[in-house]
Amino acid sequence: MNKFSKIKQHIYLKIESGEWPENHPVSSENALSAQFSVSRMTARRALQELADEGLVIRTQGSGTYVAPIKSQTSFMAIRNIADEVRSRGHDYRAKVHMLKEQPASTQVAEALELEEGSPVFHSLITHYENDLPVQLEERFVNPKLVPDYLKQDYSKVTPHEYLCVVSPLTEASHQIEAILPVNTLCQYLSIDRHEPCLRILRRTWSSGGVVTFATLTHPGSRFKLGGHLTFKE
Repeated sequence: MNKFSKIKQHIYLKIESGEWPENHPVSSENALSAQFSVSRMTARRALQELADEGLVIRTQGSGTYVAPIKSQTSFMAIRNIADEVRSRGHDYRAKVHMLKEQPASTQVAEALELEEGSPVFHSLITHYENDLPVQLEERFVNPKLVPDYLKQDYSKVTPHEYLCVVSPLTEASHQIEAILPVNTLCQYLSIDRHEPCLRILRRTWSSGGVVTFATLTHPGSRFKLGGHLTFKE
C-alpha cells in the first residue's frame, strides 16, 4: 500500500472505530505529511479525496473535521446485484465465463498495488434479470487477501456476497464512463453494437489493503443510476 492510500486508510479506521466521532478534528496536512513522511501535496490530496467521498468536511481557515454521519452517504452505494434484482420481484441468475489465476498486467498490478506479473485471481460473470443480461462483471482479486476466491461457486453466491463475508469492505472508489460495446461485450450482454453502455470501474479496500479491481458494464437500456442524499441542516 502506498503512502497516499495509507493516509486515507489511517483516517478511515479512526472514523470507523469511533475514535474520531462526527465533527472531530482530523489531522492537519502538516501533521499528516510529518507522520507519513510525504509532501503536503500528497496529504492534501488524501484529505480532498476523503472530502469528495463525504467522510470529512474541509473548512478554509478552520481545518478538516469528520463529517456528520447523515452526510456520509454516496450515491454510488455498493449493493449486491442479486438483491437488487430480487427486490424488484424478478428472477436472478449468473453465468460464470472465467475463474482462474493469472499474472497481473500493468493496469491490474497498479490498481491492486501489486508488482507487475504477481499472481491475481480473475473472474468474468454475466448477471441476469429474468434471463436478460443486465451486467457483465470482470473482477481481479488480490490472492493474499482472499486466498479461497477461486474455490467458490459464483452461480450460487455473488462475488460481492462472498467478499463482504471474508474481507469486509472499508473503502471504495468509482469511475463511471459511457462506452460503445466491442463484439465480445455484445455477445455477453446480448446487445447491438450501437447500444450505449455504462461502465463502472471500481476499486475496493479492506483493512488489509486493496482487495479487488472490477469493471461492471451495463447495457444503457437496462440500467438506471440514481440515489438519495441527505444533508445535515
